[in-house]
Amino acid sequence: MTHSRSERAALCDLLDDLGPDAPTLCAGWTTADLAAHLAVRERRPDALPGIGIGALAPYTASVQERVKARHSYPELVDLVRQGPPKWTPYGLIPGIDELINTVEMFVHHEDVRRAQPDWEPRELPAGLDDVLWQRLRSMARLFFRGSPVGVVLRRTNGEKAAGRMAEPAVVAIGDAQELMMLAFGRQAHARVSYEGDPAAVTQLREARLGM
Repeated sequence: MTHSRSERAALCDLLDDLGPDAPTLCAGWTTADLAAHLAVRERRPDALPGIGIGALAPYTASVQERVKARHSYPELVDLVRQGPPKWTPYGLIPGIDELINTVEMFVHHEDVRRAQPDWEPRELPAGLDDVLWQRLRSMARLFFRGSPVGVVLRRTNGEKAAGRMAEPAVVAIGDAQELMMLAFGRQAHARVSYEGDPAAVTQLREARLGM
């Protein structure tokens, strides 16, 4: 089983366990909202641009609400569990699901896990931490483009990646999964340590990051 599929399955199991009204790290979203978001992302290409383009976001939000109202919570979770239909790029292009959805499913799995009381970081399956680091290295400049300070990522094994070249710079240190959560703007729920000027660290902790 690929990492994207195993993360998808684990996320759906957790959504089933928690029910529709549990909190997530996605501001204002319950588990039902998150399930609807994932269903729309993979099944409504007309609404997909609004996930990343602010001007189109109201249309995407309206589609998401309609999908949420049309389906029961178990149906929404089942749509996510089934994965993208075969007619979508995820199904048509070999390897695209693993390339794109590994990070998506990992982050949203953690969005649900880390919003619950007494969460702790997982010991990831073999190879997944390396995959997250590879994705992070290739997209770090995109993730941290909105940072008001320079950012260097340092994995606990010593590997480094440049997030943003600027001064003052902050070094963020942690496992790849924690640095990925930082990169997606989940600073308050990322087990990351920092080196640098305290004021610059505060700015990074409060910055709007992510895609």
